[in-house]
Amino acid sequence: MVFIQKKMDKQTALQILGWKYEKPYDFYNNEVSEGSLSELLDGSYIAVFEDGSLFGFLCAGQVAQVPKGVLAGVYPEGFIDIGIGMHPEGTGQGQGRRFFGHAMSVVQERYPDLRMRLTVAEFNKRAIHLYKQFGFAEAGRFSTDSAEFMTMEKRR
Repeated sequence: MVFIQKKMDKQTALQILGWKYEKPYDFYNNEVSEGSLSELLDGSYIAVFEDGSLFGFLCAGQVAQVPKGVLAGVYPEGFIDIGIGMHPEGTGQGQGRRFFGHAMSVVQERYPDLRMRLTVAEFNKRAIHLYKQFGFAEAGRFSTDSAEFMTMEKRR
């Protein structure tokens, strides 16, 4: 099975905003609003399909940063920030490794001269474990009103 990237369109963005995750991952649930829809359609997000079905999305750049982290100074220059989201039906089933590997390949191709960095909620132990398998290591921490976060950088 092969992943196919497509430009984010309104229908796909609305589908993503409607995804509902089980606890504790319900932290990642979104609400449909003009702001959230505009963000998904701003050109920073890529929809990823497999066998014609929406599998997930990826984004790169400032949009993958958490605003409170910017204020905390955990995003030094020289990196490309990456973010991913998988359809709730695909989570917890061993699909993350293949999907994150794909996302990294897409980002490396587009930003070959920048090291990768990501931000993850500290409670998301599954994701942290996955990112470590790909050579990411903790680089910083910060808090928001809703969660504790960790930045992780890809080791050279």
